[in-house]
Amino acid sequence: MSKSLLFLLDGMALAYRSHFAFISSNLQNSEGIPTGPILGFANTLEKLLKEHQPTHIAVAWDTQEPTFRHEMDEDYKANRPPQPEELTIGIPLIKEMIEGYGIKNIEQDGYEADDIIGTVADRANAEDVDVFLVTPDKDFMQLVHDHVTMYKPDNQNGGFNLIDREGVKDYFGVYPEKVVDVLAILGDKSDNIPGVKGIGKKGAPKLINKYGSLEAAIEDAPNMSSKRHREGLQEYSEEALHAKEMVKIKTDVPDTVDWEDLDWQGADDEKLGAFFKRMEFRTLTQKYLGEEIVRSADKKSDSGNENQGDLFLADDEIEEESPLESYDEDIVTYELVDSKESLEELVDKLIGKNAFCFDTETDGVDPMENSLVGIAISATPGIAYYVPLNGEKGLDEQEALKTMSPLFTNSTTLKIAHNFKFDYMMLRRAGLEIQGRTFDTMIAAYLIDADQKLKMDTLAEEYLNYEPIPITDLIGSGRKQKSMDEFDPEEVRIYACEDADITLRLYKVLSDKLDEDELDDIAEKLEFPLIEVLAEMEMNGILLDKDMLNEFSASLRDDLLEIEQQIYEKAGTEFNINSPKQLGEVMFDRMGLPAGKKTKTGQYSTAESVLKKLAKDYEMPDLILEYRALSKLKSTYVDALPKLINEETGRIHTDFNQHIAATGRLSSSNPNLQNIPIRTKRGREIRKAFIADEGFKLLSADYSQVELRVIASMSGDDNMLQAFKDDEDIHSRTAKEIFELDSLDDVTSDHRRKAKEVNFGIPYGVSAYGLANRLGISNSEGKEMIDQYFERFPGILEYINETKAFAKQQGYVKTLMGRRRYISDINASNWNRRSFAERTAINMPIQGTAADIIKQAMIDIQKYLENNELQTRMLLQVHDELIFEVPEEEEDSVPQKLKELMESAYELDCPLRVDMGLANNWLKAH
Repeated sequence: MSKSLLFLLDGMALAYRSHFAFISSNLQNSEGIPTGPILGFANTLEKLLKEHQPTHIAVAWDTQEPTFRHEMDEDYKANRPPQPEELTIGIPLIKEMIEGYGIKNIEQDGYEADDIIGTVADRANAEDVDVFLVTPDKDFMQLVHDHVTMYKPDNQNGGFNLIDREGVKDYFGVYPEKVVDVLAILGDKSDNIPGVKGIGKKGAPKLINKYGSLEAAIEDAPNMSSKRHREGLQEYSEEALHAKEMVKIKTDVPDTVDWEDLDWQGADDEKLGAFFKRMEFRTLTQKYLGEEIVRSADKKSDSGNENQGDLFLADDEIEEESPLESYDEDIVTYELVDSKESLEELVDKLIGKNAFCFDTETDGVDPMENSLVGIAISATPGIAYYVPLNGEKGLDEQEALKTMSPLFTNSTTLKIAHNFKFDYMMLRRAGLEIQGRTFDTMIAAYLIDADQKLKMDTLAEEYLNYEPIPITDLIGSGRKQKSMDEFDPEEVRIYACEDADITLRLYKVLSDKLDEDELDDIAEKLEFPLIEVLAEMEMNGILLDKDMLNEFSASLRDDLLEIEQQIYEKAGTEFNINSPKQLGEVMFDRMGLPAGKKTKTGQYSTAESVLKKLAKDYEMPDLILEYRALSKLKSTYVDALPKLINEETGRIHTDFNQHIAATGRLSSSNPNLQNIPIRTKRGREIRKAFIADEGFKLLSADYSQVELRVIASMSGDDNMLQAFKDDEDIHSRTAKEIFELDSLDDVTSDHRRKAKEVNFGIPYGVSAYGLANRLGISNSEGKEMIDQYFERFPGILEYINETKAFAKQQGYVKTLMGRRRYISDINASNWNRRSFAERTAINMPIQGTAADIIKQAMIDIQKYLENNELQTRMLLQVHDELIFEVPEEEEDSVPQKLKELMESAYELDCPLRVDMGLANNWLKAH
């Protein structure tokens, strides 16, 4: 009897892979069905069946129902982008095709395909069956065993890489039984599973090999010599232990199909051929039916190009070239400009162009610290020039920039770049100022679809069917990575010129798309002008009082020692407070506090949610929470901020990101100033460290309840509009209405607190249960408050219903200024996905309009400051607040003008209001 060969395919992962392999081809049959994902999956099956002739085979799928992981963590996969429409249509057809092959589709509510495959594979392995797991998902490497091998699709060469136990060791640095421990440290961004910050792909396996398990590493964390490992494991131990439970694939799913039932007897040629005929796959139809197909001439079909984008076909099956293009020296012209004469000639050639694209090459990624290496320029697709500026290897930087200055200061020529702010800052710091019209392909792509990946390489593949040369091909990666200034200009030429050339081509596609989607106005009047404003703010930076932070750090250290002693006294013993295992044993075994369920590792959970519940009745959990809060405050902010001070300027220069939040809100990083704690007294103390320069003061200008004013205007609700027009406290007014009080004087602080939750919750779709949970009241009381709210503010309910209806019909929502966000799940059959989409649809126009308003204010203010040659500098934007540095001689005039500009940035149906404060530090100013 021949040996059994069991192949288990990860359906969803392979479907997604097929989708992206064909995404640029835009294949569809005469019915308008997108056929790319189906064709890609068919090619995968054809290759596997032909080369391996399995005796048993199945394709496992996820279902639409929540799994046990969602029950363990409500944030699981919360940041996953919506399923592409092509797959929503294609997956049922792929399943139909699989049945035509005589292969079983297997799935089970409450579990993922990973778990079903894990269970079937584990049983088969126990019976010495050779099992092959076909998936690109690295998580499956934890299942590799004596008779279980992984077949991972190969991106480079087509076909598959066979990964056995040694292959897992090569990939992860550990054998399969320790993969889960490594994954727990690394986390999984795609599934929204946080890991241990500061420990990467090299550090994680080293730790696990040394200690044997995650738990053992956490236990010994305080003794580790590496600060990054020590602090990371101590601070994120709970997250890592939770991640370990989440990433472990189950191998004991109940009632799962037996492997013996997955025997394969071959395809149903007639059924499969009829399916391929409907999909209009010429080659496959001919194979199974022996006949040609006739296509409708007026519909776009695959036209026989069944190999386009395919990554699985063998070489002898390729009939036509893939449309995925790449660098070809016979087609493009990429020239090195390495003399003064040739540079002058280039400038003369480009000076009359309507537009050109440029890209800076640098010796690092920090525009405030790194230096220029060269500039690439392209004004015609397929033609680009590289001007090296790195000293002896290139032209003199200052002379070259002076020669190129007319190009960049010409106000009529459109300047194009990808991530324009970075290039602007690099040139500005080098002495070359850009003037006139600008276009950022990254921001354009963000406006078109804020959820798509915005790297130039990814956009090139998406919109141009072009695969750029990876930067790692030039500079390498990891420890062997080199800086760009280490290479000769000739080595950099092709890479740099290609970046400029492809970005120019992207401009042509994206500018048309902006116009088509009616986004050109918000791009040209808001987002593109904002780039220069943000660049100036980043270069301005803000002063930090290091002495104050050092004193604060010492004070926090004393507080922590004091709390530590209190904890030891309560516990009756000393122990490692940062060890969840030891803490759980002390609290629940030694002290006898009521414990929740143990984790799968046998430890008690000491997560924040557990401690908060216990803190209502016991002092020990409250002390632990306080200890953790102060520890995080000290390590994340107080001790970390001084290390970010720029040595040259003596200031902190945060990065402002206008392409991260899908609502249009700005975010900041290095450091993230949006997350500086303000709810606690100790947290607010950090703002005291942000100070004004000598002879200046900090001015805080904060929009008052801007989102509520926006929703009042968008909804047109008379009661809410009148409250704002009368300059009433909106939370008190809401309390008066929903609690049916006689006057505002009857509103208590408790009334107002509850009304505030209502005001900020209901317009964003909070449920009766959610409101009740926030306020500590019954569900019926929560429902009654919501009913009362909508009765008193009927315009809000009308806005919510109209917005949902618009999103369901159009597929997107938009702000008052025209910013769009696509809501792909708005018509989903799954209630959870649809409900989340509806809340997003209601929320985005409000938050997005508030974001647009402050952006407009920033543009108006910067223009005012520059036109009047004032010394006042805009430094920070945090939520709805702007921070300025104002010289003493401008204190009497400038603040009032800034207030006027902010309050007139956009005309709502109710007035915008700005609260202002002037002081020597941010805390006092705010």
